[in-house]
Amino acid sequence: MAAITAAMVKDLREQSGAGMMDCKKALSECDGDMDAAFELLRKNGAAKAEKKASRIAAEGICKVVVEGNTAVVLEVNSETDFVAKNEKFQTYVEKVAKQILNSNVNTIDELLAEKWAEDTSKTVNDVHVEMVATIGEKLSLRRFEKITTDGFVVSYTHGGGRIGVIVEMDGAESDASREAATNIAMQVAALNPKYVSRDEVSAEYIAHEKEILLAQIMNDPKESQKPEKVINGMIEGRVSKELKEICLLDQVYVKAEDGKQTVAKYLEQVSKETGSELKVKRFVRFETGEGLEKKNEDFAAEVAAQMNA
Repeated sequence: MAAITAAMVKDLREQSGAGMMDCKKALSECDGDMDAAFELLRKNGAAKAEKKASRIAAEGICKVVVEGNTAVVLEVNSETDFVAKNEKFQTYVEKVAKQILNSNVNTIDELLAEKWAEDTSKTVNDVHVEMVATIGEKLSLRRFEKITTDGFVVSYTHGGGRIGVIVEMDGAESDASREAATNIAMQVAALNPKYVSRDEVSAEYIAHEKEILLAQIMNDPKESQKPEKVINGMIEGRVSKELKEICLLDQVYVKAEDGKQTVAKYLEQVSKETGSELKVKRFVRFETGEGLEKKNEDFAAEVAAQMNA
């Protein structure tokens, strides 16, 4: 029987995207034949796809595709960062994003049931199961958003797909306006606003924040003794400060030369320079694994343990 080396396992893992232990087992069963082991991984993987459903998939990438005035941002999760960097996985995610771009699906369930554009004998779900089999990890089509506009859209991707942003703009499209919009997309990626402007913030949200701030003040022995008028002023000031942090137009523009110019003032400046009013209609920001529980593991220790198994 051929000796199975760490280099062989590494090569097969890079070729297939499958897990290290699966690669080692396949090579052993195929007496070191790389091609046969690759085929075995593909055949065995589909049967294991269902068993992976309970695993945590909180890594992955956010892919943005733009065509004309339509843009899609899609998040697909994997179990490990290793797979997120896998070329096969990245190509698959891009194909799914383009499928959404050219279809009318509104939910993940609708997407999975749709015919695969490259082979209509299969559904998107069929192709997804095949990809799980090939990669050897749980993969999750988590969420997507699609924007079609009468204005124009720009996108920005940060950290190799860790963050994906789409910004929808109103105004005449030009090199200058697109550059400004791209700067806004970078702002969204960096500072993670929740709203475009204060107009989008509900009265209920503000009332709730004021209620919390009042409770905090009343629990403070010194602040609670201040006059009601002063306390109300403190609350208004703190709410205003929070809104400046969560509303895009109120945020300080990250490239502001004076360190003070807001995003709103930056857009006013560009509008004057281009002769066309430029407005942010909306934005979408996806961050990989946002809100998901992540596995805490020592990858180096895992490799050592599996190679000695």
